[in-house]
Amino acid sequence: MILNNLKLGVEVVGAHNLLPKDGQGSSSSFVELYFDGQRFRTTIKEKDLSPVWNETFYFNISDPSNIHMLTLDAYVYNNIRASQSRSFLGKITINGTSFVPYSDAVVLHYPLEKRSIFSRVRGELGLKVYVIDDPSIKSSTPISTVNDTQVHIHSAQTPAPKIPRSEVRHTFHHLPNPNHPQQQQQAPAVPVPHQGARYIPEEMKVPEPQPPPQLVRMHSATMAQPVDYALKETSPFLGGGRVVGGRVIRTDRMSGCTYDLVEKMHFLFVRVVKARELPAMDITGSVDPYVEVRIGNYKGITKHIEKNQNPMWNVVFAFSRERMQASVLEVVVKDKDLVKDDFVGLCRFDLNEVPMRVPPDSPLAPEWYRLADKKGEKIKGELMLAVWIGTQADEAYPDAWHSDAALSVDTVASTLIRSKVYHAPRLWYVRVNVVEAQDLVPTDKTRFPDTYVKAQIGNQVLKTKPVQARTFNPLWNEDLLFVAAEPFEDNLVLTVEDRVAPGKDEIIGRVIIPLSMVEKRADDRMIHSRWFNLEKPVVVDIDQLKKEKFSSRLHLRVCLDGGYHVLDESTHYSSDLRPTAKQLWRPPIGVLELGVLNAVGLHPMKTRDGKGTSDTYCVAKYGHKWIRTRTIVDNLCPKYNEQYTWEVFDPATVLTVGVFDNTQLGEKGSNGTKDLKVGKVRIRISTLETGRVYTHSYPLLVLHPTGVKKMGELHLAIRFTCTSFANMLYKYSCPLLPKMHYVRPFTVMQLDMLRHQAVNIVAMRLGRAEPPLRKEVVEYMSDVDSHLWSMRRSKANFFRLMSIFTGLFAAGKWFGDICMWKNPITTVLVHVLFLMLVSFPELILPTVFLYMFLIGVWNYRYRPRYPPHMNTKLSQAESVHPDELDEEFDTFPTSRSPELVRMRYDRLRSVAGRIQTVVGDVATQGERLQSLLSWRDPRATALFVTFCLVAALAMYVTPFQVIAALIGIYMMRHPRFRHRLPSVPVNFFRRLPARTDSML
Repeated sequence: MILNNLKLGVEVVGAHNLLPKDGQGSSSSFVELYFDGQRFRTTIKEKDLSPVWNETFYFNISDPSNIHMLTLDAYVYNNIRASQSRSFLGKITINGTSFVPYSDAVVLHYPLEKRSIFSRVRGELGLKVYVIDDPSIKSSTPISTVNDTQVHIHSAQTPAPKIPRSEVRHTFHHLPNPNHPQQQQQAPAVPVPHQGARYIPEEMKVPEPQPPPQLVRMHSATMAQPVDYALKETSPFLGGGRVVGGRVIRTDRMSGCTYDLVEKMHFLFVRVVKARELPAMDITGSVDPYVEVRIGNYKGITKHIEKNQNPMWNVVFAFSRERMQASVLEVVVKDKDLVKDDFVGLCRFDLNEVPMRVPPDSPLAPEWYRLADKKGEKIKGELMLAVWIGTQADEAYPDAWHSDAALSVDTVASTLIRSKVYHAPRLWYVRVNVVEAQDLVPTDKTRFPDTYVKAQIGNQVLKTKPVQARTFNPLWNEDLLFVAAEPFEDNLVLTVEDRVAPGKDEIIGRVIIPLSMVEKRADDRMIHSRWFNLEKPVVVDIDQLKKEKFSSRLHLRVCLDGGYHVLDESTHYSSDLRPTAKQLWRPPIGVLELGVLNAVGLHPMKTRDGKGTSDTYCVAKYGHKWIRTRTIVDNLCPKYNEQYTWEVFDPATVLTVGVFDNTQLGEKGSNGTKDLKVGKVRIRISTLETGRVYTHSYPLLVLHPTGVKKMGELHLAIRFTCTSFANMLYKYSCPLLPKMHYVRPFTVMQLDMLRHQAVNIVAMRLGRAEPPLRKEVVEYMSDVDSHLWSMRRSKANFFRLMSIFTGLFAAGKWFGDICMWKNPITTVLVHVLFLMLVSFPELILPTVFLYMFLIGVWNYRYRPRYPPHMNTKLSQAESVHPDELDEEFDTFPTSRSPELVRMRYDRLRSVAGRIQTVVGDVATQGERLQSLLSWRDPRATALFVTFCLVAALAMYVTPFQVIAALIGIYMMRHPRFRHRLPSVPVNFFRRLPARTDSML
C-alpha cells in the first residue's frame, strides 16, 4: 500500500429526528467534519428534521502509522440565516481504531451526543467512514465558511478547534470482520457487460428510485454476544417509500400498492399461449413443437407436445430486469428430435417497444405473431404471445417460471423453484373409548382368552391393556387417542386379539369404522355408546357359520373432539391456539404482513463448477398457512422480495421463518437427499408494536456438531396491524388454550405422542403438494426435537432459572447489609419505613403497587425497540463442550459406540446424583416441619407445643403491630447484639428428626 495516497473517506448520508431550533418546528441543518487539522462542511438542508445529504469528503492522512491515535469529529448545526450564526444540534466522535477499508465499510447510525451538560440534543447521524488507497481520488478542499451560494477556500493547514477533554464522553468502536461476506458485498461493483451482449439504452430502462446506502443500527442489547451475531436495523426502500423509525415515508406516487413491504422488482413477462398451422418437420408430416424464450444468456423452455401442429402451452416466463444485458427478446419454436432439435420459426421483440403494465390494469391481451425464419422472412405458422414489463404485484408473477439466477429454466425443473402457499390440514383428536366385549369366541374353547383391543388409524397403532378374566365378556373402559386430518381418508380399524402364547396373538374379530361417519363434538358432553358386531378376519364356510353363529360384539364410544387445539408444534413456539371446531373460533384481532426481502452472506452449501454456491428458498409458518418463496439458484446473496399476509387470532403466537438449501435441482432430481437447513428466525407477535414496520437483518445461527455457526443474514420487513384493539386486550384475559384442555386435560405422555403424530400427518400432507414441502423442512420449522435431552439446553434452562431469582438474591443481599448496618443512614430510614408500615398496615399493598407502577413507567424509556432474536450466550452455545454437542446430535435411539454411551451414562449419573441430593435436602426440611407436631421426637414436640401455648397467650393480649415491630427490630438489630453462632430457632429446627433414617 502506498502510504502517500492513503485517505480517509467520510460519506455523510443523513440525519434523523433532529431537534427543531428555528422557532417554527424545524431546523436548517448542516454537518461540519474535523480530522487531522482539516475541516469540511456539507450543504445546508433548509427546514428538514431528517435531512439527507449523501455527500462524500476525503481527508489527507499525514501519518498513516499514527491513524489509530486520531479521531473524527462530526458536529451538526442549525443555520440561522438572519444573524449569520449557528446553533448546536449534536456531535459524535469516532476513534481511529474503528476506521476500516472501503470493502468492509457500512453505514452506521450514531446517536448524537451533548456538547455540555446543559446541551439539549436528540436524533441520529448516519455516516460511512473508511480508509481508501486510490491515487485517482483527490482530497477535498478544506473550507472555513460555507453557505448555499458561496464557498470560501481555506488553507489545508488550518487547525481544527480544540475540543475540551471533558466534552469527549463517548467514542464509538466498530471492529469489522474482514472475512464477513455481508460486509464484502457492500463494495460497489461496476457492471461489466457480457461479451456479445448489447447495452440497454437509457430511454428503455424502467424508471426506478435509487435507494441510498443501507442504514444499519447495532442494538446495544445484543452486545452480550458477539457483534457478528447481533440484530441490525435497516432502512430500505419498500414499495417506493423509505422506512424511517418504523414508518414508511412515501417517495413514489405509484407506491400505494399491495406490495408495500418489499423492494419493487421489475420483470419481463412472456406469456406463450399457443400456436397454429405450424409447418410439418418430420417425415410423417407432423411436428413435436416446443418454445424457447431467449434474452441474452437466459432462456426458458416449455414442454414439447408430440405430433401437434396446433399446440397449446399457456405458460408464463419471468426474467429479472436487473440481470438482463440484451435489448432483443427472441421467442423460438423448435421441433423435438432424438439427435438435434430442428428450427421451426421465431419472433423478435425490441425491449424498447415492450409496454409497462401496473396493476390494477387489466391483463395484457395476447396477440398472434407470424413466425419468421433466421433471415427475418415470414414463414408459415403463427404464435400467440403476450409480452410486458411488470413487478411482483403482477397477477402472473406467482405462476410464472422464474429465471432469477439460472441461465436456463424449463417447465419441469421450474416446478421445484416456484413460490407457493400451502394450507396445513385441519387436525382432529379421535377419542376411542373401548368399554367391553361380549360373547367372544376364541379358537381354543378350552381356555379363557387373554384379550386386548388394537386400534389403528393409518400408521397410528394403540393397544389396550390385556384382560385376564375368567369370562368371555372382558371389560376395559380405556381411552385411546389418535390424530386425524381432513378430509378423512383413513378408517378406524379395531381388532380384538387373544394372546395365546408369548409372541403369538390370534385375531378373534374385527370392526372397521369410517371416520367420516364418526360423531363430532366441541364440548365435554357425553357421547352415546354403540355396539359393533365383530367380523371374522378369515373367510369361513357358510354352512359352518349356520351351525356356529358368530355373534361377538364390541362396545365403543367414538368421537372427534373439536374442542381441543391439536398441538402440532412446540408449545413455546405455537403459531395458532384456536380449537379445531370452527364454531368456537373468534374473529381475528389483526393482520400480520411479512416481506421477505433478501439474504446476504450465505454460507455455500454445495459445490458447482468448482465454486461454492447455494440454491436457497425461505419458508414461513404461521397458523395453518405455510408459504414458500421461489428458489434463487446459484446465488449467495439472493433477493426474494415476496410479501405474504396472515390473520392473527392471538398475540401470544410466534411467526417462524426458515431458510433452506434446495438439493432437488441436480441431474438426479429427488434422489433421497434432504434439503439442508440454513437457519431460522422466530418473531413473537406480542412483542410487535401495532402499525410499525420492523425492518431488520436477522443473523441465521445454526448449531452444528462443531459449534454455533453463522450461515448468513436474512432481511425481513414485518408489520402487525390491529383491527380490533378491544378484542386484542380481551385476549390477555382468556386462557391460552381452549376450554377442553382444562376440563379434560391430557397427560404429558399423551401430549408428546399426539404431537409426534400430528407433525407426521402435516408433513405427509404438505409433502404431497407440488412443489412438495419436504418432511425435514416441516420438522425443523415445528421444532420436533425440542423435548429431547440436551446437556447444553439443560444448562441454559438452569441459568435462565437462576437469572429469575437474581432479583430475590439481590434483595436478600441488600436486606443482609441493612441488618449488618453497613450503611447506618439507610438502615435507620428502613427502620422508620418499617415502623410506619407496621403502624398503618393498610398502606402496605398500595405502596407495593405504586412502587411497581413507578418501576414500569421508568422502564418505559428503555423498552425494546426491536423483536427478540437468537442469543448464543443465553443458549449456552458459545461455551458448550464438543462431546455435549455430539450427544445432542446423536440419534434416538443412540448410534454411538458402547464405550462412549457408557461414559455419557456415567456423566448423567453424576449430574443426577447432585440433583438427587438437592431433592433429598428439600424433602428433609419438609419432614422436619411435619415432625414438629408428630411426637416423633417427644421432647422436641413437647417444647414446641409449650411454646405455641405461650405464644398464643402473649399474642392474644398484645397488639399485632407491636409483635410485628419487635420481630422486625430483632431481625435488623445491630451487629453488636449478634452472635456468630446460629440462632436458637435454627438450632432447634436442625435437630428435628426426618425420615432419612428409614431410607435403605
